[in-house]
Amino acid sequence: MCIPEISIEDYSYELPADRIAQYPLARRDESKLICSIGGTIREDSFRNIAGYIPKASMMVFNNTRVIRARLIFQKASGSHVEIFCLEPAEPVREFNLAFQWTGPVTWKCLIGNAKRWKNGKLEIRCSVSGSYVSMYAEKKKDLGDGTFSVEFTWEPSIIPFGEVLEGVGHIPLPPYITREDDVNDILRYQTIYAENEGSVAAPTAGLHFTEAILDQLRIRKVKLEQVTLHVGLGTFKPVSVPELSRHVMHEEQITVKADTIRQLLHHLSNPVIAVGTTSVRTLESLYWLGVKLYHFPECDLFDIDQWEPYGRPTEELISSADALNGLLAMMEKNGQSEIVANTRLLIVPGYIFRIITGMVTNFHQPRSTLLLLIAAFLEKSWKEVYTYALSKDFRFLSYGDSCLFINDQSA
Repeated sequence: MCIPEISIEDYSYELPADRIAQYPLARRDESKLICSIGGTIREDSFRNIAGYIPKASMMVFNNTRVIRARLIFQKASGSHVEIFCLEPAEPVREFNLAFQWTGPVTWKCLIGNAKRWKNGKLEIRCSVSGSYVSMYAEKKKDLGDGTFSVEFTWEPSIIPFGEVLEGVGHIPLPPYITREDDVNDILRYQTIYAENEGSVAAPTAGLHFTEAILDQLRIRKVKLEQVTLHVGLGTFKPVSVPELSRHVMHEEQITVKADTIRQLLHHLSNPVIAVGTTSVRTLESLYWLGVKLYHFPECDLFDIDQWEPYGRPTEELISSADALNGLLAMMEKNGQSEIVANTRLLIVPGYIFRIITGMVTNFHQPRSTLLLLIAAFLEKSWKEVYTYALSKDFRFLSYGDSCLFINDQSA
């Protein structure tokens, strides 16, 4: 394994606070669009994006659904403690099962004002699906990485945990949106195709799409497919160390159906365009899962390390088609209709993309792993794109404007 030597300072830029979008536009498709296709930069409206997508392309969307992960408790003293639910820990770790659970559950959480909560239970009372509910939180263990395990119980316990969260929780807007969430965020901080609950942040590239745009893409014979990556805080965590080799990516769960992998195989000779960096990482993780399976056929631990692609000898690599075919063969042998895995894949300059040839994405924070991914795809021209956007009054980050990048082969 050879970890790339990258200084994060080379991937920084000045982002004025007034360029960070605090609210979504009135209509999803009103955002501006910057296109870099075959190296040529142009500006348009997002509502026209279908005209830039080559016919017979495949577009892949992340259908994860944002959960109301912020829980605000008030202590008897009047002080507030905020608990941010990150991922289920006990008795199950799979998101769908955790949301259906009707007994005590333990989650990995961030805690605001943790020092003010030494011990004891905190309580929230509210109405959930017409029933009066009391929810309790008890801090169990400091996990040592800035997170804690927290046990949640509620009465009546017959109500699934997911419904309790929907009733008591708040939309987890990112910290650079410096306002409280409101009723509009419940709809707008969610893609129109969101389906599988589990994310603590939206796959924001998808926020711009409307049914009308999806219909335009279908008319152009663009194949639309979905994957699931439950977005964790690690995806958006800025790199706080000077050398990237010391940055630790958090693990995120991905799910991909066998039919989607078959469609990828069919479209490998055509443009494959990922909607969002989470979709990029999911699709590229499929390749590395296929490589791992090729070399370790009996391996049942499906996870991808952040440095998995780097420093591998050429003779260890296989074609994208072989990687995907290997996954399908394994799934057929095991009677699986979908593959569930964990990934910490970190895509940085020097990475060779194995599946995608284009992406739709928003603008990303300086010094972030997401900006590194963009730089890996655009190489040095990422600075030109971002400089253009800043000079043309584009709106940045989650509720900001959009980009379409397609490489030379598919232009």
